[in-house]
Amino acid sequence: MILEALGSTLLGLALAWATAHRFGHRLPTRSLVLSTGPAGALIGAFITHMALGPDHAPATLLGAVAVSAALLSLLLRPTNNRLRRSATA
Repeated sequence: MILEALGSTLLGLALAWATAHRFGHRLPTRSLVLSTGPAGALIGAFITHMALGPDHAPATLLGAVAVSAALLSLLLRPTNNRLRRSATA
C-alpha cells in the first residue's frame, strides 16, 4: 500500500509537470497545478484500491493516473480565439 501511494504520487506529479509544461498558458498558477496532480492521484489510488482490493497494483496506478488527469483537465481554461470562423463561412 505504501508503494502504491508513493508510485501514484510520483505519477501524478509527473503528469502535473507535463501538463504545466505543455499547457502553461491555459492553466492557473503553477503551484496549484503541481499540487493538484499528486492529490488527484492519491485520491484515485485510494478509490481504486478500495474497489479492487490489495492485489491489483497496476490497476490501482492506472486509476490514480485517470483521476489525476481528470482533475487536471478541470483546471484548463479556454483559449482566447474561440470565436474564430472557418475560411468557408
